Amino acid sequence: MSLWESAKAELIDIIEWSDESSDTLVWKFPRFDNEIKQGAQLIVRQSQAAIFVNMGKIADVFGPGMHRLTTNNLPVLSTLRGWKYGFESPFKSEVYFVNTRNFTNLKWGTRNPVIVNDAEFGPVRLRSYGTYVVRVSDPAKFITEIVGTAGHFTVAEVSEQLRNLIVTRFADHLGECKIPVLQLTGNYNEFSKYLTEKICAEFQEYGLEVTKLLVENISLPLEVEEALDKRSSMGVIGNLDNYLKFQSANAVEAAAKNPGGEASAGIGMGMGFAMANQLAGMVANQPGPRQDPAQPPPLPETEMDCKYYVGKDGKKAGPFHRDAIAEYIKRGTITRETLLWKTGMAEWKPSQQFDEFEALLNETPPPLPK
Repeated sequence: MSLWESAKAELIDIIEWSDESSDTLVWKFPRFDNEIKQGAQLIVRQSQAAIFVNMGKIADVFGPGMHRLTTNNLPVLSTLRGWKYGFESPFKSEVYFVNTRNFTNLKWGTRNPVIVNDAEFGPVRLRSYGTYVVRVSDPAKFITEIVGTAGHFTVAEVSEQLRNLIVTRFADHLGECKIPVLQLTGNYNEFSKYLTEKICAEFQEYGLEVTKLLVENISLPLEVEEALDKRSSMGVIGNLDNYLKFQSANAVEAAAKNPGGEASAGIGMGMGFAMANQLAGMVANQPGPRQDPAQPPPLPETEMDCKYYVGKDGKKAGPFHRDAIAEYIKRGTITRETLLWKTGMAEWKPSQQFDEFEALLNETPPPLPK
């Protein structure tokens, strides 16, 4: 320190801290040789505390307000110094300002997965993260336990230790609670409350208080998420019969619109019919509902209920209702030469020989010549 700075320091009689940072917890007031004059003005702002340290021991602690430093409001320091009747000359003391506001949006998270034994999925690796809010509740203890003689102390210098405490307690609770994996999302509030209460006493050992702790997410491994997605998809699909029929209809429509022409349409038709045929076999093998003897039997099939089979490219598909055949004719997927068969027929015949489809076939243009 230069001679001018030393002389300038002697003239200062106001001790204060205007915090312009967003992460400073403790700041030591810079004073030449730590000398403070009698009657000096100490200004402590809201969410601050000023601590006087004499020869390595914490003496007096001041809360928010303006204080004139005299023997009366420095009782501990006066006793340590032996000032029975006041003091006239400057005295030496270190002054630390402690920021007591809430520091928000501090992050915590598991670096490595926590392995739990789930009743449904077996051993599962879980990861989690969240945020917490912390403040200095006991400035003197915080100075003693954490800061020491550091002249500038930030949140980052203590957040790592706090994060480790949170993660350890979270992993322990997650392993003991035995909550099924699929129900973890509904217990975020309970997890947050438990962790806050659990680590509160441990934070207080450092003079800190956790005012809020949130569990924002507990995530599953990618492979488990994919399995859950498949299970959810099957639940959404519901009726497999209707789903496969819908898929086959989409495949046929897409193939018919393919610029490749009749060949592509035939391929799409074959794929769609194969899917529908496979489905028909699956549905046929499933036991159907028993007929209640007290109820009359179903009415006999009408012409509209008649079911047709389609033969194309050496593949058979069906059965299809008459309206489905009519729709394929309109799309051009079934042509005059496409083979059809229905119950009671001795052999397959081209669709143009079916009277019920004659009008539709006449409305549909034939395939373009090759």
